[in-house]
Amino acid sequence: MKPRERILAALNHEEPDRCPMQVSFTPEFADRLRADLQMKGQSVHNPHGGGNTYELERALGEDMLLTSVGWANSYYQQPGAYIDEWGIGWASHPYETPFGVGHYTEIVSHPLAGDKALLSYKPPDPHRPELYAEAERVVRDFQDDYWIVGVTVTTIFETAWALRGLQQMLVDFVEDPNLADAILEIPYQYHLTAAKKLVQMGVDMIWTGDDVGAQQAMLISPRHWRRFLKPRMAHFIAELKAINPALKVAYHSDGNILPIIPELIEIGLDILNPIQPASMDPAEIKRQFGDRLCFWGSIDEQHTLPYGSPDDVRAEVLKRLRTLGKSGGLIIGPTHHVQLDTPLENFWAMIHTVRETAYRDL
Repeated sequence: MKPRERILAALNHEEPDRCPMQVSFTPEFADRLRADLQMKGQSVHNPHGGGNTYELERALGEDMLLTSVGWANSYYQQPGAYIDEWGIGWASHPYETPFGVGHYTEIVSHPLAGDKALLSYKPPDPHRPELYAEAERVVRDFQDDYWIVGVTVTTIFETAWALRGLQQMLVDFVEDPNLADAILEIPYQYHLTAAKKLVQMGVDMIWTGDDVGAQQAMLISPRHWRRFLKPRMAHFIAELKAINPALKVAYHSDGNILPIIPELIEIGLDILNPIQPASMDPAEIKRQFGDRLCFWGSIDEQHTLPYGSPDDVRAEVLKRLRTLGKSGGLIIGPTHHVQLDTPLENFWAMIHTVRETAYRDL
């Protein structure tokens, strides 16, 4: 099967020849992987899909290609300190692994930290043609074979708190909801404009969402999610599907978001990502919601991939295929970008197990 045919079968709750796969990785892991594959060429990798050649993705046998517009492209922009086009300040912090030194980017300053800063703030322009040049190329060159995903993650909450500061944003939810609404509207309108443009260009799916889950519970209360984020996300999905009723929409949130999954289904969600097994039981998520949702992710990036053995990785992949992937409905992959501390033998155990396991053999 072609990769896009494999994805379509899975999203129709059918079992394709094998489970479709999507994998992303940090720039440092991409360098290790490129060296392992003896690849030359591009030396910068955006795990959200912005500015890539897609050589690694295609060499691995992935079934989806990502093209990104929005604030998520501010991650990993450059070594050292920088300020992105939203005015958000970043620092780069080194960390050591057995496989070399990596760098995490961290937000260190917020342009809307002051209450009156909003009065003069001007966000970036989402109408700039250059933002969509890559999406145009990806749709033109690869859509015959691959499922093309327009990425607008960090759609509302994450970009808003990056502008304001997380603690102050949470205080605003309680003490100044009108100000919170005004700040949330900035990234919401930007990413809605970008997503609509991507749908008009012909992408097959939009990947939206915000991290609203922590390891064991929600990062914000379900009540605040319903007040500030649900109505915007409902409108976001409706606007996109009005352009293309066949469009699929995926929602990303790390952590435990079990309390809001029924409401995500209610507002038209098709695919939930990443199903973090340290936070939510994938088999139980399938049992409760598998007739109404598809799933993307589920391979443990916190424990199994970096710290397990290749046999552990193979066992987890097979377990997911037999549970979360039963009767289709799964795009398998790690629950986050593969990190530099992941042994290559574990990474390849995941890739080969997915690629070599036919549904008929499970």
